[in-house]
Amino acid sequence: MHLASRCLAAGAGFSLLAPHQTWLQAAVPVIAVCAVRSGAGKSPVSRAVAALLRAAGRRPVVVRHPMPYGDLQRAVQRFALLSDLDRYNCTIEEREEYEPHLAEGTVVYAGVDYAHILAEAQTEADILVWDGGNNDLPFYRPDLLLVVADPLRAGHELAYHPGETCLRMADAVLINKVDAATPEQVAVVEANIREANPAAVVLRAASPVTVDRPDVLQGKNVLVVEDGPTTTHGGLGTGAGYRAALQHGATPVDPRPWAAGSIALTYEAHPHLGPVLPAMGYSTEQRAELRATIDATPCDLVVVATPIDLQTLLGFPRPAVQVTYPVQTLGAPTLSDLLRPFTGG
Repeated sequence: MHLASRCLAAGAGFSLLAPHQTWLQAAVPVIAVCAVRSGAGKSPVSRAVAALLRAAGRRPVVVRHPMPYGDLQRAVQRFALLSDLDRYNCTIEEREEYEPHLAEGTVVYAGVDYAHILAEAQTEADILVWDGGNNDLPFYRPDLLLVVADPLRAGHELAYHPGETCLRMADAVLINKVDAATPEQVAVVEANIREANPAAVVLRAASPVTVDRPDVLQGKNVLVVEDGPTTTHGGLGTGAGYRAALQHGATPVDPRPWAAGSIALTYEAHPHLGPVLPAMGYSTEQRAELRATIDATPCDLVVVATPIDLQTLLGFPRPAVQVTYPVQTLGAPTLSDLLRPFTGG
């Protein structure tokens, strides 16, 4: 919008289309999960929504917001098996979003032609889950718009476009990570929700970090690999991996002196980054540079906080532990309560 201000001052006019003018109407119900910032925890919420729908006997299919890093000629991509990730030559970021859904048995659609995607996806689903990207708007008219807010960046819910639009349109807002935020941060987010969208249902959720082998971390020097978008354009200096390392008595090693190629450029472009390694892998070359950085950084083991098995994907030989961070709603209402109109429970 700073660029928009410059355009207006120079005399150039333009228009912004409202979501109601652009989104498509599905033949089945749509639950859209969006966020006010990248890295708020939207993906775990989307997976939790899909799991609750399956448990209620529904047939959810996930439609993922576009991730245009590869072949933009692919109008429709359907992911049902992990091998489909290789078939479509997915980037690390795409794998982070698709693979956890596939592991839970949920079919995922993506691509660039969202009318075509809708036509195909709704033939095998009785409900669609729109899994939003960053803080963008849904492409399909939602019957329920659930927006995730992050109190670790309290105030950002009213400071970024189009995340603020998502917040103001939301039927429900889930304040995530209340276990990691201070009460004051949570209170700021709650006050902003009440001001911007007083009719919205407000849920609270924790996002506890879990390590598959926590006993091996105590006293170790570790390289923390975080989700890329969360720590780059999402603006968080560290993420779940860093928090898990500190909780279990490990000391994170700063990888910047050993950053290779485009990984070093990533640190230059995002000076807010802390002593963690963002999982950048938008090309074969960048994956190689990511692995080279991991191999070169002196550490006892690697703490992997991406939602995928990065060790197997990259083939690095260092010992590693995996961090997960599922969403857990606290108090009432719960996600189950919110979804009752769709589950019949």
